Amino acid sequence: MQNTSEIPRLVDHHRDDLIGLADRVWGMPETLYGEFRSCAEHTAMLRAKGFRVTEEVAGIPTAVMGEAGKGGPVIAILGEYDALPGLSQVAGLDHPQELEEGGPGHGCGHNLLGSGALLAACAVKDWLEATGTQGRVRYYGCPAEEGGAAKAFMVRDGAFDDVDAAVTWHPGGMTRVDDPLSLANTRMDFHFSGRSAHAAAQPHLGRSALDAVELMSVGVNYLREHMPQDARIHYAYLDAGGKAPNVVQSRAAVRYSIRALKLHEMLALVERVKKVAEGAALMTETTVEARMFAAVSNHFENLTMDRIMQDALDELGGVPFDEDDRAYARRIQATLSPQDIAAEWSVVNEAPRAGAALCDWVVPMRPGGEVLIGSTDVGDVTWKVPTTEVLVATAAIGTPLHSWQMTAQGQSGAAHKGMVHAAKAMGRVTQILLSDPARLAEAQAEHAARLAVTPYVCPMPADHRPPLVPRPQAAE
Repeated sequence: MQNTSEIPRLVDHHRDDLIGLADRVWGMPETLYGEFRSCAEHTAMLRAKGFRVTEEVAGIPTAVMGEAGKGGPVIAILGEYDALPGLSQVAGLDHPQELEEGGPGHGCGHNLLGSGALLAACAVKDWLEATGTQGRVRYYGCPAEEGGAAKAFMVRDGAFDDVDAAVTWHPGGMTRVDDPLSLANTRMDFHFSGRSAHAAAQPHLGRSALDAVELMSVGVNYLREHMPQDARIHYAYLDAGGKAPNVVQSRAAVRYSIRALKLHEMLALVERVKKVAEGAALMTETTVEARMFAAVSNHFENLTMDRIMQDALDELGGVPFDEDDRAYARRIQATLSPQDIAAEWSVVNEAPRAGAALCDWVVPMRPGGEVLIGSTDVGDVTWKVPTTEVLVATAAIGTPLHSWQMTAQGQSGAAHKGMVHAAKAMGRVTQILLSDPARLAEAQAEHAARLAVTPYVCPMPADHRPPLVPRPQAAE
């Protein structure tokens, strides 16, 4: 490979600015299309670094794109900056302590994810300018990965139509190329309507929407026996109809998350769950309205892209943690269960290494360990263009995502070092794709061949809009 040292050096040139961005975003956690301040911070950084900026990508107020370069192929580097509800936590501690009671927090490391991706884009921009290479790098700042499917909307509405390949990453406990597995997922709300009545004097006149929700739960539980083994269905009450037990509840609503390993299996399962809801309504003489909230596709493999990423990781080696990083990681590990730590080792198919609190090595590609699968809107990008995702160690081995421990480590030295390392890997992959037309063509040919066998079907209706939230009013 050529120019193996250029991208790391260029990343280091911008590292302090982007670490500052990551820490600022950590300190302003925002959820599910409400990432107005976080998006503004990313937009300001893009402008400061000389990118051509497009705001409100695909009509989403908290999505932004920055482009640099000219001509040639277009490589997208994907970032995120949304937080999670209920995970507020003081940074740097080894015990739970909320910054804001019940507030949100960056329990999945997206403050690092977006800033690391933008850091990679900055390095590639500098490399393009210095070498005169034809090609463009784009940073996509994407909101609402946690349940809002923003990238799926962006793909559906054309934001990636002229992109040739995409690169992204995610913080975690191990450094490795991500396995090409995720669950297709639909989140659908079921709103039941009945008729209220006095629950003691005139119960026969009432038609309980709450009964319908509970009967739907029973029906879905029976459905579990007759669905693909990798499928998952879970739910949460949105509206239990009220707090008065002496009133027959005339309304109730529940949100179902319906997942399957393959997109077509998920779409079929959604229709079956809808029939269960209709049956519950029939039994209770209520009515039901099914409303799509969001949906994402499963991950679409591109072995060529993943091999390029593995080569980049092997060039770089592991994240260069220091003893202070390891000492804090050991304190965090003391708060974890043995099962938490064992689970991370099982995924990479390794026995635990004695004394290893942080992963400072590179895991071999496709380690063949235990499969633990979630869902992500990156899946829809993988169907649109050849895509690879790298996982990079930023936290103690065994740290669960969506936990206070992950939030606590979000501004740590290990988190910063892992973020910078991820930027170097993504920048190197982008450099290879822009400078080696044969490798890019190979990835695109593989993508086209797979797509010819299994065409992409967007899991959301064409007229369904993102569940946007109002922009907060500026303080007086």
